[in-house]
Amino acid sequence: MGFHSKPTTFVGHVKIKVENLERSLTFYREVLGLDILEQTSSAARLTTDGKTSILSLEQPENVIAKQGRATGLYHFAILLPERSDLADIVVHLIDKGIRFGASDHLVSEALYLDDPDGNGIEIYSDRDPSTWKWEGNNVAMTTIRLDIENLLTCAKSGKAWKGMPEGTVMGHIHLHVADLDQAEEFYIKGLGLDVVSRFAGQALFMSDEKYHHHVAVNVWSGVGAPRPAENSVGLESFTLVYADEEARQAAINQLQQIGASVLKEENEWITQDPSGNRVVLAI
Repeated sequence: MGFHSKPTTFVGHVKIKVENLERSLTFYREVLGLDILEQTSSAARLTTDGKTSILSLEQPENVIAKQGRATGLYHFAILLPERSDLADIVVHLIDKGIRFGASDHLVSEALYLDDPDGNGIEIYSDRDPSTWKWEGNNVAMTTIRLDIENLLTCAKSGKAWKGMPEGTVMGHIHLHVADLDQAEEFYIKGLGLDVVSRFAGQALFMSDEKYHHHVAVNVWSGVGAPRPAENSVGLESFTLVYADEEARQAAINQLQQIGASVLKEENEWITQDPSGNRVVLAI
């Protein structure tokens, strides 16, 4: 489908801050089935295929608990290759006694849970894109009850869960922002994404190449919500992957034209949206 590979622009990696690295590693390994690719005393890069990292954890100095009613991470979303993989994780979470929510979004089926620090996580599988309903450039999405019983008919009964399967990717990211109009200018005119859905003046869904969304933003923490403290639990950054240097440079130029700051730090190009959410521009 190509929604998470070049030449599509997509979210390739998310980096979050946690209070206790070892506690978080236990959760992400035993509950979510990710493996450690690299680790230091204060950070770890996690993987599903042993080669690339889709998620990093960082324990900042003097870290403080996640702040409510602030901008930042709403959830990051891990996309599984098959519906059967989602069914298997449901069985696994039930076996582990982990509480989770579940929703049907028409374009996808999704589970929701928090890590030990309250960082939001979605785990989902997409329905066949040929079944997605489009009206012009707007895709039909909603939130209704997920038919868990039907989903479980896909589970690989009798087989022990072996963790996140190869082919798992970072599907999208959903952020709290302070102002939807400012966010739209940044992500559309700056980063070059397209609006694919609007929700009642509260949320905006954006993507490249007609995916249902690679990035979503909302004002559910309140219009004008403040930025969290630099050392608080939550989002450190997410990586947006462009097809090539030409595409990345076009985005950099567009960001500068709308007055957004773009800085080069240790061979990485980094910007931030008007609410302080950091974006690494990669190729």
